[in-house]
Amino acid sequence: MKLLFDQNLSFKLCGRLADLFPGSSHVRLLELHQADDRAIWIREG
Repeated sequence: MKLLFDQNLSFKLCGRLADLFPGSSHVRLLELHQADDRAIWIREG
């Protein structure tokens, strides 16, 4: 399972949890930090 971390959580979680959740990312790393929730769901869903 991969996770997508919200802007309210540190982007450093991706690295810290990579062994448990490979492929996870953060909205900041995907340049979605300015997007609203609906846009994120549409893109990542």
